[in-house]
Amino acid sequence: MSVGVLLITHSGIGSALLSVAQRLLNPLPLRTEALEVPFDADLDSLLPAASAALRRVDDGDGVLVLTDLYGASPNNLAARVARLGTPVRRVSALNLPMLLRVMNYAELELDQLPAVAAAGARNGVILDDA
Repeated sequence: MSVGVLLITHSGIGSALLSVAQRLLNPLPLRTEALEVPFDADLDSLLPAASAALRRVDDGDGVLVLTDLYGASPNNLAARVARLGTPVRRVSALNLPMLLRVMNYAELELDQLPAVAAAGARNGVILDDA
């Protein structure tokens, strides 16, 4: 068994990141799915879809939920999903390095992955000295 990964993002973001990750790491080492939240979405109406996505990626070891923007609707939906009973850990500021880093540490347990994800998000590289 392994941790599942659920991307809950604004429209266009999660599917794009997942597509690139799949292209680079085919196959992905963790069961992963993207759920995109339209800007005018009613979160109550999206909760069943989010719950179903959570169940699809959960192999029994819990789910790491990655969101794009703290405090926005996708993050608020992730907070609701985290209260449904499945072990969930949430990290915001999703980007491609974060997602790839999580995939490269697929053997870790759910409680260890948030720190790994956060490290991937902040490890920028300065390409030009000013």
